[in-house]
Amino acid sequence: MEWLFYALLSAIFAAFVAIFGKMGLQGIDSVTATAARAVVMAIFTVGFAFALNKTNLAAIDTKNWGFIILAGIFGALSWIAYFHALKIGDASKVAPIDRASALFVVCLAFLLLGEKVSIKTVLGAVAIVIGTILIALG
Repeated sequence: MEWLFYALLSAIFAAFVAIFGKMGLQGIDSVTATAARAVVMAIFTVGFAFALNKTNLAAIDTKNWGFIILAGIFGALSWIAYFHALKIGDASKVAPIDRASALFVVCLAFLLLGEKVSIKTVLGAVAIVIGTILIALG
């Protein structure tokens, strides 16, 4: 259940991203803000890796590099879209809609990773989407 702790911690940190991101977008372009955020994240993450002595890039094989690069590209596209949405929309509506990615993750995990998907998982993902719609309309 260690994964649950880190997943919840991630959700808490993501909430601060929405609030501080919205505050930081005042008067600047969303792509510029996203690029600045990426630089800060890179510096922080590299420092964190060095502090934990987790810097063995040679241990990453070609296949894993490919997936890491793809994740980086899609992550950047997600950030660009997210920060633009924050720039023009309410954080209280944008962030929940962003979290509707759970439905897409469930589908992609089933299709690409072969993960088992129970009816409870499907119903939970649908509930997230319904909740997201209610928040966005509220």
